[in-house]
Amino acid sequence: MPIPSKRKPNLLAKETSPYLLQHAYNPVEWYPWNDLAFDKASNEQKPIFLSVGYSTCHWCHVMEHESFENDTIAEILNRSFVPVKVDREERPDIDKLYMTYVQATTGSGGWPMSVWLTSNLEPFYGGTYFPPKDRYGRPGFLSLLLSIERAWKEDRSRLVSAAADMNGQLEALSLSKPEETQLNRDIFHHAATTFAEMFDKENGGFGNAPKFPQPSILEFLFAYSHHTGKQDALEMALFTLRKMAAGGIHDQLSIKNLGGGGFARYSTDERWHTPHFEKMLYDNAQLAIVAVEAYQITGKSLYADLADDILNYVLCDMTDSDGGFYSAEDADSFPDKKSDIKKEGAFYTWSHKEITEVLDPLETSIFCFIHGVEFNGNVMDDPHVEFAGRNILSIKHSVAAAAEKHSLPVETIVERMAEARKKLLLARKKRPRPHLDDKILTSWNGLMISALSKASSALQNQHYLDVALKAADFILANLYCSSEGRLLRRFRKGQAGIDGKADDYAFFIQGLIDLYEVSSENIYLKQTVTLMEKQIELFFDDVSGGFFNAASDDPTIPIRMKEDYDGAEPSPNSVTVRSLYRLADMLDRDDFRVIADNTVAYFSTTLKENCRQLPYLLKTIMLPLYGTRQIILAGDPQSNTMKSLKNTVGEMYLPDTIIVHTSGSSNAETTPFLESVARQTTIDAAYVCAHQTCSLPVHSSEELRKILSTVNKKEIEK
Repeated sequence: MPIPSKRKPNLLAKETSPYLLQHAYNPVEWYPWNDLAFDKASNEQKPIFLSVGYSTCHWCHVMEHESFENDTIAEILNRSFVPVKVDREERPDIDKLYMTYVQATTGSGGWPMSVWLTSNLEPFYGGTYFPPKDRYGRPGFLSLLLSIERAWKEDRSRLVSAAADMNGQLEALSLSKPEETQLNRDIFHHAATTFAEMFDKENGGFGNAPKFPQPSILEFLFAYSHHTGKQDALEMALFTLRKMAAGGIHDQLSIKNLGGGGFARYSTDERWHTPHFEKMLYDNAQLAIVAVEAYQITGKSLYADLADDILNYVLCDMTDSDGGFYSAEDADSFPDKKSDIKKEGAFYTWSHKEITEVLDPLETSIFCFIHGVEFNGNVMDDPHVEFAGRNILSIKHSVAAAAEKHSLPVETIVERMAEARKKLLLARKKRPRPHLDDKILTSWNGLMISALSKASSALQNQHYLDVALKAADFILANLYCSSEGRLLRRFRKGQAGIDGKADDYAFFIQGLIDLYEVSSENIYLKQTVTLMEKQIELFFDDVSGGFFNAASDDPTIPIRMKEDYDGAEPSPNSVTVRSLYRLADMLDRDDFRVIADNTVAYFSTTLKENCRQLPYLLKTIMLPLYGTRQIILAGDPQSNTMKSLKNTVGEMYLPDTIIVHTSGSSNAETTPFLESVARQTTIDAAYVCAHQTCSLPVHSSEELRKILSTVNKKEIEK
């Protein structure tokens, strides 16, 4: 948030969003997304200029500095337009609607997003970042404003007609019922082949630069390998994860309980070396899950260490004292306390000289060798010359190679590197820290609750479970209206607001299911059912299938869309379908299964024709197409036997398995089948069940592991 200047604040100064507050002292007379802005546009017969971004977006900062702080540009915006600012993280429904338009008309999208609308909120021109003057092959923002201003005066009817036509197309897309396609297991093989063709064998990842982590693809490949025995799919995912972990996209300075670590949002090059340095909660939550699953599959400590590294970052640097998790940290920061101009990556990058000032000569030699530090900097892919003379830390050589080079024992290298990293992390903590977007979003907190729950089980870490429980209770206490049964989306500085969107329900419900499976606390399962029923009521399209991203009674969005892409975040449709199938199995709710099937049918043609668009949904539909099993844990959750059984389950990668708890007495949410199992149990035991048929009770970890490891050879497709 800017320091108040001599400028008069605009209406954004009354908002809560960190992104909107960043623009509160622009000379542009911004409005938030509300009727006041729309009425002004209608009454004064002006078009709306809609600018959408988020507070840690590098190019959003650039456009603000170049254009929105420019008095000449501001004068034109204020004179001929009604400027409206939207935080895409607060309003993903608005972002989705107009991003669909921008992508359809320009072939690409991104942030900041710039769209011109009629007073009826119908788009007639759009794009992303515009430089102030013509450059980079883009029209200059100033000349574009003047051109649209002139066209609005001279040819308004054409613009309004075009906008109405485009709006009609968006409405038709929103209400369309795609042709359904019958799906079978062949779709998984086709998807795996598609990802193999996209796979970068040298650097890992899928496609060319810029490269995003794409955890949904990695999760699909893990599950596909589990069900089919295809090792090449598993190796693609593990290789990608290792390459990302060794790259500059991964913050290499991390010390337990001191912070650091975690992943930046994406890499600008194909080698994972040069990131845009913003760190997002949703990326780190999903990558923690991927690291945990990699550990469950392989048993290799490097993946457990990676999961711990990510969670250490979140717990140290992104966690509110009351239990919620913050949204993001910026890419840009001040190079030092005397600077008044922010630079991208200033907090994370190093000159060779800065390192030598902190470390002794031997530590410097070892550290620079392992992390690829060069005297003149190591950033080759730097088109805007932002990192001249700077080093982005990555893993270039192994500890063993460093030991050989320096003629020292491996143990000595490990010790000296631990000291070096600690010294540098402490030195870095003295730098001006990047801006923290401290709003707490229900959706992204749901993802982190899932990550912590899974990590607590796989790594047998009680602290992670305690943090997950505290976060869930925070959301339920502050962002859940029990009288209406509805979620709110955002909490910041004691204020909760904005009606929950589909992703809030989807991700938080998933988090509660994961938390229930690990904690055995039935209250979370009961809450999950209440929220799922409300999500269906508010968001499900009972005509065509699928879930809209905004509620049916939301008057602030002109057209409700359905998210159909598992990108940086999984689609709420993909996540909700998985939760519906899990709850249907847990609670024998056929109505949940029918809604899940209808949603899959809605997206079936997309899955068939463009499978890489929905990798998380592909993983989800493995549940009905390969079948599921249930592990019923019956008895005292605190007994040593039960803890041992739960630890065994947590250690194993079981994507086709649902965990249900029964204490031998009636639960608030249960089934007659589970009740019958509970009545038969006199001592702590586990049952492995499928199709209403269970194994004999198991009382030891060895027995349970043997049953769960037994592979039905008919299910392995050669």
